Amino acid sequence: MIFTLSVLAFAGVLFVGMLVLLDVGRRIGRRRLQHDAEGARAGVGVIEGSVFGLLGLLLAFTFSGAASRFDARRHLIVQETNAIGTAWQRIDMLPPEFRPAIQDGFRRYLDARLAVYRKMPDVVAAKKELADARRIQEEVWAKATAVCRTEDGAPARMLLIPAMNEMFDIADARVLATRMHPPAIVFVMLGLLALAGALLAGYGMAGGQTRSWIHMVGFATTIALAIYVTLEFEYPRLGFIRLHDFDQALVDLRSSMK
Repeated sequence: MIFTLSVLAFAGVLFVGMLVLLDVGRRIGRRRLQHDAEGARAGVGVIEGSVFGLLGLLLAFTFSGAASRFDARRHLIVQETNAIGTAWQRIDMLPPEFRPAIQDGFRRYLDARLAVYRKMPDVVAAKKELADARRIQEEVWAKATAVCRTEDGAPARMLLIPAMNEMFDIADARVLATRMHPPAIVFVMLGLLALAGALLAGYGMAGGQTRSWIHMVGFATTIALAIYVTLEFEYPRLGFIRLHDFDQALVDLRSSMK
């Protein structure tokens, strides 16, 4: 909730800032036209093209990167679901007397993993659940490796242990994926370019006798909305964009663990 409000506030400030600079740019342009009607537009097109080109390029790359990382996070959920499901099936290779304890550990581990993402966007609560998941992970790993060292558990050693290792590796990869973001300076530069573009766009509208509010509001809304959606894609689970549909695969897997 805090993140959502922060991003909305950022987009709102950017929207208002662009409207103000559009008007400021128009006033500067009109004043320049009064003093130098012929030279007021000299070289402006080149500068406008450069700034808007850079703004469009940066916005495109930022949005594309955010969307790519969003898809990668969804793919990791599918990988984790498959890895846990495979490891769960290979528990059947253990001696019958050892299976219940390992299976119970798997259930508690998956419950904790699901709780991590259900707690979002409460980051503090999610970190607590993540710590519990890691503690359960260590317990399950210790029990499984102890059984596999025995003579009766030898048949499962070459199949169960690698499957569990992959399962835990993907869990770590999901945690690291949540920390993969562009440096903050990229978003600061994006905002500054949007404001600079608004100033130049306002200057270019100085030839009109009245303000074109449709163009001014449309420009500010489009840029602010594009940056807002990019931030939502970059930080899923913290805002309105979530991954509940893909989390359902883990929920269904948990339901099948009888």
